[in-house]
Amino acid sequence: MLNVAILGAGIGAQHMDGYLALPERFNVVTICDLDIARASSLADMAKGCTVTSEIAEVLSDPRVDIIDICLPPHLHAPVAKNALSAGKHVICEKPFACSVLEAEDILAAASASQCKIMPIFQYRYGRGLRQLTGLQERALTGKPLVATVETHWDRDADYYSVAWRGRWKSERGGAVLGHAIHIHDLVTRYFGAATEVSVMLDTRVNPIETEDCAAIAMRTASGGLVTSSVTLGGAGNMSRMRLVFDALTAESGRNPYAPGSDDWTFVSRKTEGQSAIDKALSEISREMDGQPSGFAGQFLAVSDHLGGKPADMVTPEDGLRSIELVAAIYQAARTGARVSLPLDRSLPICADWIPVQFRGDQSDA
Repeated sequence: MLNVAILGAGIGAQHMDGYLALPERFNVVTICDLDIARASSLADMAKGCTVTSEIAEVLSDPRVDIIDICLPPHLHAPVAKNALSAGKHVICEKPFACSVLEAEDILAAASASQCKIMPIFQYRYGRGLRQLTGLQERALTGKPLVATVETHWDRDADYYSVAWRGRWKSERGGAVLGHAIHIHDLVTRYFGAATEVSVMLDTRVNPIETEDCAAIAMRTASGGLVTSSVTLGGAGNMSRMRLVFDALTAESGRNPYAPGSDDWTFVSRKTEGQSAIDKALSEISREMDGQPSGFAGQFLAVSDHLGGKPADMVTPEDGLRSIELVAAIYQAARTGARVSLPLDRSLPICADWIPVQFRGDQSDA
């Protein structure tokens, strides 16, 4: 049984649901939030769970095995490093860090502490994506050719009424960092890490500092080409993926927050290949029968991993690559040039991608 402290009762409520779905694996012992009433409401869901507004109190609690960071983005890296130094394993919501160098600092802190840092990418854990993984492992997909991904969500003034949102100092980025980071993680998981990026960004939906629209083109390590369309001005919320391999085409549904949990279609390029795909899908379905999805699916993998069992983990390196892609996107948008990855770490964008005019004194962020 692993004891967990959740820092932040906003998205932390969804994390709580994930832990409660695995009562033999996890026990949530503390909720930490500046809003004690909100923390108390969440703590009531777990027997014996206490509340506090002091992060230092949580870090010094000997009961706690895992610190689960669900705080505003600018706090992720400093709190993660402090938790690792305190000898705690860390689960961290996206974004894993707010710069490439900051992400590398977290990996170094984890190595020095011999504790685990585990970035959250819960979209990976769903039926459709497990099927795609199984097909790829069975060499039934062929090589990646092209993919189109869409993150078309609706975010209005009410969403941005939360003080830290839409501001460079506190959110540290816009739709590219806070919304499309999930679907970019998914497409690069199957097509390989991005190696080249060309970008146009704009703020067209809300009067905020950060971007809320993007048109992105990528080349990946497999040679596959990806186009990503992002907006926070959609009529409703929709995420969609269409991945074209030379042996089959895989397409998701439109679930905005769990595209992997939708029913996907897998269509063979050649008619005679469909029977092998269908047979494999039947096998994969039996293998994944009863496996949880979303946060519960990722937390189950965390439990197995910390218990020394094989597990389909999101690695610290996955977290680093997601942040490096964000930095490359901002670099490409600001220079108008095609940017190659991995990035030269001496580039200023690797240390801080906040535009100069929005930096100022970040102590009040």
